Amino acid sequence: MDSDLESLTNDVVPGSAATVVLLRDGERGLEVLLAERPRDRGSFAGAWVFPGGAVDEADAAGGPVDGEDAARRAAVRETREEIGLELDRYDLVPFSHWTPPKGSPKQLRTTFFAMRVPDGEIRPAPDEVMAVEWLRPIDALDRHAAGSMTLWPPTWVTLHGLARAASVDEALAELRSGDVKPYVAKLSDDGTTILWQEDDEYEAELLRREYDPAVPDDAPDAEGNRHRLLMDRLPWVYVNTLGTGF
Repeated sequence: MDSDLESLTNDVVPGSAATVVLLRDGERGLEVLLAERPRDRGSFAGAWVFPGGAVDEADAAGGPVDGEDAARRAAVRETREEIGLELDRYDLVPFSHWTPPKGSPKQLRTTFFAMRVPDGEIRPAPDEVMAVEWLRPIDALDRHAAGSMTLWPPTWVTLHGLARAASVDEALAELRSGDVKPYVAKLSDDGTTILWQEDDEYEAELLRREYDPAVPDDAPDAEGNRHRLLMDRLPWVYVNTLGTGF
């Protein structure tokens, strides 16, 4: 299993990270800033991601490394280092936590923040970012579905959730109105599906129900609660019967 994918799925981790979803109003609707990672090195090589990275001791400023204040400082620092924009940490809107699996090489629970992009020139750091692009969420998802853009599950699910927002104001209002959603995930035995904690099949010790082979688990009449991302083919399919998260 790819170590980057493993790092997206487990319930107890010692490290933290922060990611910033920068938003703007484009001519055709809401746009997000995505950065392409170098293809030959680093985390999520070749993937398109939101700016962000690990929380360090300096970010904690004497407080807990896994606290929200530390994550806010890390989000500001990483955005400055990666794309040259200066953010006000108090403008950041936290909306989700993504927790990696036990035994993962990258033990980082990541807080996702969103905010309207501030004024300033975007200056990508050449050692960390190959390219940056403003895209409507649906356009990024379409490029992923066509096989021309690499996205990791947290990025994909976040874009999926933002696709229905018509403007930055609408997106931020929705994100502010809800709780910060936890995504504690496990990978299916065959590596093709990510299950989140609300899914009835999340706990391995639960008895698996017998399904008619003609009715796949993602079918409308499949029984039980479902919160999962099906990745066995493109386009990926997100199934959420509970309305938790995006």
